[in-house]
Amino acid sequence: MKKEVVETGLEKRVKPLNGYGMLMISILTLAGSIFHYTQTGWEWLGGVLTFLTLVCWAGLIVVDPNNSRVLILFGSYKGSVKHNGFFFVNPLMIKKKISLRARNMETQPIKVNDKMGNPIMIAAVLVWKVEDTYRAAFEVERYEEFVKAQSESAIRQLAGSYSYDNIEDESATITLRSSHEEVNHLLEKEIAERLAIAGIVVIEARISHLAYAAEIAGAMLQRQQATAVVAARQKIVEGAVGMVDMALKELSEKEILHLDDERKAAMVSNLMVVLCSDKNPTPVVNTGTLYA
Repeated sequence: MKKEVVETGLEKRVKPLNGYGMLMISILTLAGSIFHYTQTGWEWLGGVLTFLTLVCWAGLIVVDPNNSRVLILFGSYKGSVKHNGFFFVNPLMIKKKISLRARNMETQPIKVNDKMGNPIMIAAVLVWKVEDTYRAAFEVERYEEFVKAQSESAIRQLAGSYSYDNIEDESATITLRSSHEEVNHLLEKEIAERLAIAGIVVIEARISHLAYAAEIAGAMLQRQQATAVVAARQKIVEGAVGMVDMALKELSEKEILHLDDERKAAMVSNLMVVLCSDKNPTPVVNTGTLYA
């Protein structure tokens, strides 16, 4: 049966006999059966030739590009055909078809708590393919469902190991929202380890959807906005203090004005109001003096 056998771990690759020769034989036996049925009257011989024709046809298989056939004879694994072409194998064998093409799967958004206990919605896109046909056929029950279940499990574990962002966990170096490359790499590694038992290789895995759950989305958005406003105000105040200090130094060094403590306090107050206000200031002309 076999012209070539290559063993790679549990998988045993075989290259069966060329199918075209057996196809020609089946055509000859079919022609012979018709001849004996119609010309010679030897129906028994025609029946034998018809049976041989059906046996030949039962052993013919076609393997398309990026497809394979797992051969099983009476419960015994005989090998996997990964070569493309037209072949003949033992007609009694079970010929299980397994695709070797890359497949794309997107999980549905699932709700899970992040490291800080906040409920989030997360989903991922996975690109995978079967590498070891023996493991895919015999190590797991249905490898497509196995991929889906293990991918969702890996996503849940990843989401529970890291916080959504660093608003609550300020010491976090990796977060789900900001560390895209690191998170995708960790997700790909986690899924690959889980799917190795099924002979599946992960080509790519990445987060496709990430958001707070609906029940806390509004509150967390307000919190993020408040945090952004506080951070912006802090920068504004730091800049305003520097500008006021520079203004007082320039006035003093160039002896433009001689200000006592009360006048300095008034100038600092006015400058801080102007620089830190979120609205355009309204000028007021003072015609008197500070001591009037």
